[in-house]
Amino acid sequence: MITEIGHYALALAFAVALAQSLVPLHGAHVGRASWMALAGPASQVQFLLVAVAFASLTHAYVVSDFSLVNVARNSHSAKPMLYKITGVWANHEGSMLLWVLILTLFGMLVGTFGRNLPPSLKARVLSVQGMIGAGFLAFILFTSNPFERLPVPPVDGGGMNPLLQDPGVAFHPPFLYLGYVGFSIAFAFAVAALIEGRVDAAWARWVRPWTLLAWSALTMGIAMGSWWAYYELGWGGWWYWDPVENASFMPWLLGTALLHSAIVVEKRDTLKRWTILLAILTFGLSLIGTFLVRSGVLSSVHAFAQDPERGLFILVLLALAIGGALLLYAWRAPALRAGGLFTPVSREGGLLLNNLLMATACATVFLGTLYPLFVDVLGAEKISVGPPYFNATFVPIMIPALVTMALGPMLPWKRGDLAGALQRLRLAFAAAAVTALVTYAVASDGPVLAVLGMAIAVWVLVGTLVEYADRIKLFRAPLRDSARRAANLPRAAYGMTLAHAGMAVLVVGVTGASAWKQESLQMMQVGDSVNLSGYEFSLLDVGQVAGPNYTTRLGTVRVERDGELIAVLFPEKRWYPVQAQETSEAAIHSNGMADLYAVLGEPDETGRWVTRFYRTPLVPWIWAGSLLMVLGGLFSLSDRRLRVGAPRRAAQGSGLAPAPAGG
Repeated sequence: MITEIGHYALALAFAVALAQSLVPLHGAHVGRASWMALAGPASQVQFLLVAVAFASLTHAYVVSDFSLVNVARNSHSAKPMLYKITGVWANHEGSMLLWVLILTLFGMLVGTFGRNLPPSLKARVLSVQGMIGAGFLAFILFTSNPFERLPVPPVDGGGMNPLLQDPGVAFHPPFLYLGYVGFSIAFAFAVAALIEGRVDAAWARWVRPWTLLAWSALTMGIAMGSWWAYYELGWGGWWYWDPVENASFMPWLLGTALLHSAIVVEKRDTLKRWTILLAILTFGLSLIGTFLVRSGVLSSVHAFAQDPERGLFILVLLALAIGGALLLYAWRAPALRAGGLFTPVSREGGLLLNNLLMATACATVFLGTLYPLFVDVLGAEKISVGPPYFNATFVPIMIPALVTMALGPMLPWKRGDLAGALQRLRLAFAAAAVTALVTYAVASDGPVLAVLGMAIAVWVLVGTLVEYADRIKLFRAPLRDSARRAANLPRAAYGMTLAHAGMAVLVVGVTGASAWKQESLQMMQVGDSVNLSGYEFSLLDVGQVAGPNYTTRLGTVRVERDGELIAVLFPEKRWYPVQAQETSEAAIHSNGMADLYAVLGEPDETGRWVTRFYRTPLVPWIWAGSLLMVLGGLFSLSDRRLRVGAPRRAAQGSGLAPAPAGG
């Protein structure tokens, strides 16, 4: 009965989404206030209905209702309760339902808290959001129904992929989806602005909080995904330029550009067309990434042939959402007035350069990710694009982007003084130069790019701190005045400082983990020892232990340095009988500056075990930097200016002619 309620609620949500898509939009066109006012309540009802459906599916997983096809395929009665709950979105149908739940949540938030939005803009934004919701709900109901019943339920289910039976899965996909879906609000605002014919500072002020929220959530989701891959897959790495990883990274790159571009629209009333295009493309990449991953295209280009109905629906939905928005952009955007002028050497110029570099970097990732699929679809010889391509194309583009990150905030709006900005960054120059020399002296046999990476990271970090000190006039005014200025700085300023500093810390971690990781692979008997980078790894024991729904071979590895105990590691090799699948569970010891990493493999006929040991310098800084970036985004989001008091639109507007208000 609960399952039927969930299915019925999903169908009702689809009907409400259709009403939300059409009625407020027409009401805004003809100027009928009562029809426009329907948008808010419709968004709230749609969210409640989808929440009921999601709760119904969760209940089915918790009670192990194997009469549902989805539960029977993806759950098992012996699973721990945590993984029964996370199993709801660890499959295609459930993940799509979570996607729609978050989508309707965002729509409900706009409908409930967007009181300072002009009624016509709010109606159009929620109508666009309703159209997206209607498309996703139709996709679920007609091709990916999570409530489909089995005529004869099995005694037990097929279980969940053991790799996904990890606490990280409880948070990684929801954060990713919060990022993907959060960009739908920026997309809806962009399309609504094109329909209405107005883009100005007020519009940018309304878009920025949603973009910040989406960017912060996506940053957290990507960081958690890389951390999960690092400790769960047992390969010692944190990023492999896998297509699934790239599917989330591409909208992050364009979302970063969008975040900076919206600032220019708000502050200087320029880059309007570019900002609108970025909003469309960012969410377009979110859609492409979500659908390609969940439809199986990235793992097999023949997924459409295996499920042609689902594949065709995906193509139509993508064409309507992305193609329709781009056609509207091509029609309406040319009439947008350019806004304020600025010289290339200015803060606007620095932000525009940042945008162009981020967009170019995204294009290289897009090409490397999808080109092999296009080639395979055309029937040509299969090709593989891996880390060498991305390292050779993406990294050189990001170097000037990082250099600009420290320089841009030092430039004033409209017209800047490059020599003066560089003069104020002389401390950053000196710190970067010293870092390069020290790095080369300590690791002279390492790659040259590692020296450059460390120098750029210090350049960004010190440049960010110099910019903050400049804001509060540190050492140029009495300390009491500087403290007062620091207390009165808007939170968005602190957010920028934290985010840029976080990027610097992340670059340090990426450089260290990429350039100086050391690895040892060998066969060991119990009692054997291996020396790696001055650390002695000793295999003390391998025992058999029973888990809740698996058995595990538990290794005991003692790590010493110069006779002193550093850590005792317990790597595992787990066997899940339901899925007949093994997984490796790495054991990691971290001191904040480096990780010691142990993996237990298979035994041979002589009783020796395959073992892999790693020492990875600075790898914890990758996730520390990511957390700093997320914290920076949240600080900016908490700035009162981004939540209330958006500037009123000028009476004459600042864009193309407004849409008609009457029939």
